[in-house]
Amino acid sequence: MTTISAKSDVMTLINMFTVEPANQRRLVELLTEATEVSVRRAPGFVSASLHRSTDGTKVTMYAQWRSIDDYQVMRQDPAPPPFLQEALTIAKFEPGVYEVVRTFTPAGEPN
Repeated sequence: MTTISAKSDVMTLINMFTVEPANQRRLVELLTEATEVSVRRAPGFVSASLHRSTDGTKVTMYAQWRSIDDYQVMRQDPAPPPFLQEALTIAKFEPGVYEVVRTFTPAGEPN
């Protein structure tokens, strides 16, 4: 389960894809298949959430890993590349590794 907290020791990978609206559904399918078939079985995988923009031009994957090393080991697995190779033919890819700095809740609720 995805837990977003500044107190967590997981590393966060946010991959943003830009896509033509006609290809958004296919990109979501490819990323779902890559995650189901391989990524979620990798040691160190914590969680992932897949998002699509309502205008059809973006897809974002928010993934949590136990460590950057676990993520790098998964990247060496030959299983996901066919899915990812096709994804990169229909979308531009902007990866980023992040740390949670702070979370915010409604006033009156604990952070």
